Amino acid sequence: MMTTVTSAATDHVEAGAVRPVLSIRDASLGYGDRLLWAGLDLDVAPGQFVAILGPNGSGKTSLLRAVLGTQPLTGGRIEILGEPVRRGHRLVGYVPQQHLADRGTPLRARDFLALGIDGDRFGPPLPSRGRRARVDAMLATVHAEAFADARIGSLSGGEQQRLRIGQALIGDSRLLLCDEPLISLDLNQQRSVSDLIDASRREPGRAVLMITHDVNPVLDMVDTVVYLANGKALVGSVDDVFTSEVLSDLYDTPVEVVRVRDRIVVVGLPDHAHEGHEHAPHGDGSRH
Repeated sequence: MMTTVTSAATDHVEAGAVRPVLSIRDASLGYGDRLLWAGLDLDVAPGQFVAILGPNGSGKTSLLRAVLGTQPLTGGRIEILGEPVRRGHRLVGYVPQQHLADRGTPLRARDFLALGIDGDRFGPPLPSRGRRARVDAMLATVHAEAFADARIGSLSGGEQQRLRIGQALIGDSRLLLCDEPLISLDLNQQRSVSDLIDASRREPGRAVLMITHDVNPVLDMVDTVVYLANGKALVGSVDDVFTSEVLSDLYDTPVEVVRVRDRIVVVGLPDHAHEGHEHAPHGDGSRH
């Protein structure tokens, strides 16, 4: 069941103002007899920042995989710029969950970035001024000039995450998908990486979908929330989704939502909503 609290993005597109970067219609996804979510309708316009939230096992990463074309839907359709979704779409950039590179990895930061240009092609890349200029420009965009020639295994988690975002953007993507890009980062790194992701959508025609278990680090950036839980989903603004009434209905149990110093605090979520590293915001709004 898909519950739409409000959907300014969909209304905006239906009014004919702009073609969506991503369009999802009556989509459902499940494994065997288990249905994760169904009836999902979502339009993402250029410049939008969409946060995907929900407890562990609710199907957040599966939703990104469906947009990437690596996970077939059970039903419905997904289109990117009016075309059916397909694997390896050049206009889709992807930042996977963070896994630190081994310290002995010999790849330099600038070479790692360059994989976003021609890493899917067979054989070694041909050096060119244009290729180097694109890499240098992206190093500046993600504020990585200082460690451009360092081995990626020697970099901090935040520095490596900057490079992953740069690699996803350097191919001129129109849709940036981020799977828990803030996990394992300290507060300063979280803000730095969040600002970088937010800035990426300022490029003409680009939109962002980001999985996060806590909306607070990106609270002032998000336009639309997709909240998955209990086989159901909510789509709407942060203010529309994060209310005591709406989340209580979603979880079929009393849930209280309060704001404390410009942070959202959710109290009373069921135990299953806190399992694993993918979960909804919990009692104190903090991270594990």
